[in-house]
Amino acid sequence: MSILVTGGARSGKSGFAERLTLSLAEQAVYVATGQAFDEEMKERIALHRRQREDSGGQWATVEEPLDLPGLLQQLSGGKAVLVDCLTLWLSNVLLAVENEPDRQERVEQELARLEDSVSSFRGTLVLVTNEVGDGIVPEYALGRLYRDLSGRMNARLAARAQQVFLVTAGIPVELKSREYKL
Repeated sequence: MSILVTGGARSGKSGFAERLTLSLAEQAVYVATGQAFDEEMKERIALHRRQREDSGGQWATVEEPLDLPGLLQQLSGGKAVLVDCLTLWLSNVLLAVENEPDRQERVEQELARLEDSVSSFRGTLVLVTNEVGDGIVPEYALGRLYRDLSGRMNARLAARAQQVFLVTAGIPVELKSREYKL
């Protein structure tokens, strides 16, 4: 079963996803995709670690900034898995090929790999992502490409997920059951 949790920055989506994962399994693997390139990011990562420690759950943490699809294939069929977060992973992948002329195609290939690994995942998989397209249009081409790829990634994974939650102002709302179908 895959569950997608989305929302804006500091909306409470990570905390909700952690509580949700632990409500489904006593032990879980926490897949962290962030990279600490500066002090502010180091502080964010440390905060997330403290929150997990304080949650009372049993987390095994794995850091994977780039080959998330490969890691999910390895973890399939084991403990419940929480990935936090997909948009950081996407940013890592995009920046890794930023100067390549075929960067969009290469990122799209990684997104297809991610889709395949999510679709074939056996067990409980909770994916955290950000809604980045609700704000202003980015000034630069790379930012616009990132926004567009994020939106497409979220839509594609939401289509495959059994449940989709939007967390806003700390309140999670399940969307998939409310989906209007034509």
